Amino acid sequence: MSALNPCYHCALPVPRGARFTAVVLGERREFCCPGCQAVAQAIVDGGLESYYSHRSESSTNPRTLPAQLTDEQALYDRPDVQAPFVRHDDNLAETTLLIEGISCAACGWLIERHLRSLSAVVEARLHLSNHRLQLRWNDAALPLSQVLSEVLSIGYAAHPYRADQATEQLAQENRRSLRQLGVAGLLWFQAMMATMATWPEFNIDLSPQMHTILRWVAMFLTTPIVFYSCVPFFKGALRDLRTGHLTMDLSVSLAIGMAYLAGIWTAITGNGELYFDAVGMFALFLLTGRYLERRARERTAAATAQLVNLLPASCLRLDERGQSERILLSELRVNDCVRVHPGAVLPADGRIVSGQSSIDESLLTGEYLPQARRPGDAVTAGTLNVESALTVEVLALGHDTRLSAIVRLLERAQSEKPRVAQIADSAAQWFLLISLICAAVIGLVWWQLDPTRAFWIVLAMLVATCPCALSLATPTALTTATGTLHRLGLLLTRGHVLEVLNQIDTVIFDKTGTLTEGRLTLRAIRSLGSLDSDECLGLAAALESHSEHPIARAFGSTPLNADQVISMPGLGLEGRVGSHLLRIGQPAFVCALSDSPVPAMPDEPGQWLLLGDEQQALAWLVLDDRLRDDAAALVEACRQRGWKTVLLSGDSSPMVARVAAQLSIDEARGSLLPDEKLKVLQQLRTQGRKVLVLGDGVNDVPVLAAADISVAMGSATDLARTSADAVLLSNRLQALVQAFELARRTRRIIIENLLWAGLYNGLMLPFAAIGWITPLWAAAGMSVSSLIVVLNALRLVRIKTGALPPALTGHQRPLPE
Repeated sequence: MSALNPCYHCALPVPRGARFTAVVLGERREFCCPGCQAVAQAIVDGGLESYYSHRSESSTNPRTLPAQLTDEQALYDRPDVQAPFVRHDDNLAETTLLIEGISCAACGWLIERHLRSLSAVVEARLHLSNHRLQLRWNDAALPLSQVLSEVLSIGYAAHPYRADQATEQLAQENRRSLRQLGVAGLLWFQAMMATMATWPEFNIDLSPQMHTILRWVAMFLTTPIVFYSCVPFFKGALRDLRTGHLTMDLSVSLAIGMAYLAGIWTAITGNGELYFDAVGMFALFLLTGRYLERRARERTAAATAQLVNLLPASCLRLDERGQSERILLSELRVNDCVRVHPGAVLPADGRIVSGQSSIDESLLTGEYLPQARRPGDAVTAGTLNVESALTVEVLALGHDTRLSAIVRLLERAQSEKPRVAQIADSAAQWFLLISLICAAVIGLVWWQLDPTRAFWIVLAMLVATCPCALSLATPTALTTATGTLHRLGLLLTRGHVLEVLNQIDTVIFDKTGTLTEGRLTLRAIRSLGSLDSDECLGLAAALESHSEHPIARAFGSTPLNADQVISMPGLGLEGRVGSHLLRIGQPAFVCALSDSPVPAMPDEPGQWLLLGDEQQALAWLVLDDRLRDDAAALVEACRQRGWKTVLLSGDSSPMVARVAAQLSIDEARGSLLPDEKLKVLQQLRTQGRKVLVLGDGVNDVPVLAAADISVAMGSATDLARTSADAVLLSNRLQALVQAFELARRTRRIIIENLLWAGLYNGLMLPFAAIGWITPLWAAAGMSVSSLIVVLNALRLVRIKTGALPPALTGHQRPLPE
């Protein structure tokens, strides 16, 4: 793409390599930035595409918009344009905006502070992992276009969030960051070799001409690092200067810029030390951290895109004559009737008009057994129709569905910033301010004493106080511990888990798929007639082989064949095996075939099914969901640490109380919806408790997101895994027990690293201020300090994985009978 091509929206040059495009007036157009692309797409989506046919001049670039509203921004105030992404509730508007230009946590603090200062804004929360801003405001007092202008006025671009655009934008940022990191790493090694060859310590017999050549080679190698790889730091520093807000970008830019200028002076004059290797080292360390952060954002965006795909792209709508036509989901309207065939996903919340079937609601409830649904029953978007065709009247679409409500709970919980993070943001401001003030004051003092040394001493102070070791102290320890736990089958997706594990005093468990295996097994057969257990199992398996119900998987396969099999949703199956006309399912349904009384059900826990023929009841079959082998060990480990244990489940069966009694869990509640689970968690938080949540279903997502620490099973839904702080890839609960011990060691390592980094900065700063440390030695000391921090963190690679204490090695015990 040529750099001379004009942006279709604002006519500014399109940067080389930019990939911002959209289809306008039937052709794919090029844009200079995501801001122009977003505005153009909004114009097209709002049905105003003819604007581009009649405009007399190009529009203003969104990055340089004046304070007053433009015609393009005013489009966002139209109700029809806002409909896809703005919700209204209690005279307030709520939306999600995607923010461009964010480089660190301080950016989020600045955006939130600026928007909250506006009287019409009720809530503004920025989620740093995906750059999404949750906004609630009075749109009657403050139009959306003005909100976008306010964000732009502090140096950021905002536009309505769309999952596909967000994913593409974060992917572009990730690729750009990887290129910048690669350039910095490759050229730094070459510049370092050229620079080190000029050091007298190496005693290399080089001619003056070769010294000059090496100095110029080092300068040319470092220049792309500064003007390409370090561009994000300089842009952040300029933004800080405009807004009067300090971030690490300012101090990093000063150190890199001054070291680069000092190196140029040395290369030209031959006097002083070359600091080009220090420039490359700074850039490589800092860009590596930011690249890893971008990778995390990309994973979050991919998970969000998967969430969008939970709903079908199209559905079958019924017309007034009852004829079905396939339409896009976006064309569906409230009060329409849709036809949902077996195996299809429900496109919207609604009410069954006709038909009976079983609905797999595991996406929302976490329970794997489908629930029988009849005319008049409510059904939910994203759930699966298992058995028979249904006609459903649409009652809620899009943002109004139950699935969307769960997602909003998730986003709100994720955007809440912990108190410790707020304190860290404030402390970082003071640290940077004090460092810069000290450097400026000492520089002025030395300017009066010895002007020839003032510049070098200020540079040495900036290099010495560059918080590389301090910034590595916690991340390296957490990264090493994360890799160790990964080998054990526990994947940490957020860095605060190991630190906060030391503060936990309450654990909330889900039941199905978490403490239990989440699948039914055939535990026993009680024969009632002349047939033995094996013969009854063969007949039952023949019938169940024609069913898609999860219960059927518990019976296995059989050489017998069943014919004329009919499924009665919520009741059972009827079919013929050889000369036998059989039924299996609910006792009353089965006994109606032989017109005989229902036999007494065995007094044992589990889900009992009856098998019978035209003559009599043949056998009772009991199905059960087994506890995981290490569930008791995990609960015992929590008890030994004095933690409170709570079981919260969407299951309404007596199994909840039985599991709690079997594992000696302190408190158990069943039949809970997602918002009810979240209320229980919030009540515990108000009591001052630190809560760990272990779950596996979408119904656990809000409580997972709001917990101090959340752990999802490896077999959990995609949304549950991406919302959790950790994932048990191996489904081994024992890995959590090992994580408790590793958390204690990690905390000790982090404290040691922070003490060392603080001691280093505290000692180096006064020595640099009095001129005892040159910038070169300051850079070397910073590298050694960082290396010590890294080596100390590597101690976490070793972990004892031997036998657990006797109390934690119990095997699976049967459920109480």
